[in-house]
Amino acid sequence: MDRPRLLTPARPTGMTRRSILGFGAAAASALLVPGCSRGRADEPAPAEAGTFVTGNPGGVYNSFGTALCELVSEVTGMELKPLPSNGSVDNLTRVASRAGDLSSSRPADLGFCTSDSALAAYEGTGQFSKGPLRFTALARVYDNYVHVVVPMASKAKELTDLNPAKNAPHQKMVVSVGPKNSGTQVIADMILDEAKVDVTRVNMTLEESVDALVPKGSARRGSIDAFIWSGGVPTVPIAELQSTLGFRLLDIGKVAQMIALKEFGGFVVSSIPPSQYGLASAVQTLAVPNYLIAKPGLSDSWAWWTVNTLFRRQNDLIPKHPEAGALDPRSAISTMPVPLHPAAERWYRQNHI
Repeated sequence: MDRPRLLTPARPTGMTRRSILGFGAAAASALLVPGCSRGRADEPAPAEAGTFVTGNPGGVYNSFGTALCELVSEVTGMELKPLPSNGSVDNLTRVASRAGDLSSSRPADLGFCTSDSALAAYEGTGQFSKGPLRFTALARVYDNYVHVVVPMASKAKELTDLNPAKNAPHQKMVVSVGPKNSGTQVIADMILDEAKVDVTRVNMTLEESVDALVPKGSARRGSIDAFIWSGGVPTVPIAELQSTLGFRLLDIGKVAQMIALKEFGGFVVSSIPPSQYGLASAVQTLAVPNYLIAKPGLSDSWAWWTVNTLFRRQNDLIPKHPEAGALDPRSAISTMPVPLHPAAERWYRQNHI
């Protein structure tokens, strides 16, 4: 498959978790081939059902997470229930706990989040300024790509074209920046602020954004002029727009470069290949890694079997969503500063990562 292409290094060189764990990259080749069924049989199954917060219906978090839950439930014989959510920030608040809170009773056991949101939560900055949260990581999974979507009929060719016209400074374009308090909103606000784009920002889910972009009845335009979404590729509801409304993705390479250089959190400049959405050419954008996170005190059984299923049943996940093809146990351990769950670390050691 034509994959998104990295244009800048994903992370700085130097001390990595791989070197801390004490294994060389060559040892990673000893990992057993993904796709085998259950793996090690003497690891106990979880003692009780679990929950996994995913993301917006239609988004990659949701489809990927639901597929993973089905497989984990199958191999353990214990239900891991997927729950829709508003994404990264919502997932962190439902999975993590405040520093000093030793209770393992959380609304969810597992979830996805972006690396920048994880960093802010772990250090108690940005939207998590009330105090740091505590949680562990099971893996770095695939990367999210920022989509700035405009209808094919839009005159906007680049991000700054969303600014008001000079002869009508008070007529602002309306742009959806994702659900309130979501990881998408954090990144969308950062991009618009950095590029100094003056628009009316509204909070909508992915499905609401797609629907609002499409004109209704005799209207010439939808109720929004563009929407920003951070997700895997392809994001199905966005892809489906190409056969109805028709859309373009705005190139945000310049602002992506500025953010990647000044913000810590895993941001990199990347590109979305034209084949993903039937585009005329590749589009430069901002990418950010995703983490699979766990609540404090998650049982070793749930952690071990989730990681084991993620990689050993990878071939079964790929048909559910192509992003599963991006899974690589060698990069999965790169979740600093969030510590790996002890059972997840044990799985990587057992498999020579």
